[in-house]
Amino acid sequence: MLHSLLLSGPPGTGKTLLASRLPGLLPPLDEHEALEVAAIHSVAGSAPLAAWPQRPFRQPHHSASGPALVGGGSRPRPGEITLAHQGVLFLDELPEFDRKVLEVLREPLESGEIVIARANDKVRFPARFQLVAAMNPCPCGYLGDPAGRCRCTPEQIQRYRAKLSGPLLDRIDLHIGVTREATALGAPRLDGPDTASAAAQVAAARTLQLARQGCPNAFLDLPGLHQHCALDNEDRQWLERACERLGLSLRAAHRILKVARTLADLEAAPEIARAQLAEALQYRASSA
Repeated sequence: MLHSLLLSGPPGTGKTLLASRLPGLLPPLDEHEALEVAAIHSVAGSAPLAAWPQRPFRQPHHSASGPALVGGGSRPRPGEITLAHQGVLFLDELPEFDRKVLEVLREPLESGEIVIARANDKVRFPARFQLVAAMNPCPCGYLGDPAGRCRCTPEQIQRYRAKLSGPLLDRIDLHIGVTREATALGAPRLDGPDTASAAAQVAAARTLQLARQGCPNAFLDLPGLHQHCALDNEDRQWLERACERLGLSLRAAHRILKVARTLADLEAAPEIARAQLAEALQYRASSA
């Protein structure tokens, strides 16, 4: 649904596997989107998508440079964020990326495009992607492990997490902790809907959003936010008090509203209820 997502948990909990399965839950590219993606890949000289019209899934290595991620060169070419346009950009081991490289993601996450300026040229590339990132809770990865394997000092953990700036984290809608499950070599336990059912639910919610406002909830502007994410006075005051207690910014509050609107759409609910607000807020509470 294009809401940015950060998965945090110890090694081996399935963060990368979850991210790689996300394109299968997203609706296929429509004709207009497919033409956009095809044009981008043609300009970049890259291979076409392996599973057309499935949405792009890009996974650059954490050693990627700034131009490789956002585009550049003497004759500007698209970078990974543009190649992920209308799809998913997955950044595994997020704190291992150079901080300066990550900071250039801030503007595209807001505007959905990247402008590359050179002395004699200025090129604007589209970059409406869903950012999905994964990280360990500490340098060794085992902070909070019941077996007590973590030996990182508080200073090491603080330096590790300080590689991610507050403004970047503020632009990530969903902060999810992934916990270790008991090892089971038999058939996996399936408590939720299967992939086909979840994909149908996502497609229905996306169709509802496009019919209502012409764009996914993640890209609502301020007037659209006021129009389509309106709350009654009691819920608005409740959210304001919660954001104040958690020290959340106005941008974070707006993103909470967008996530709550998506949660309501997944349930085909006409209005945002307190339950959706509380669920959207809990995805922020852990990072706050």
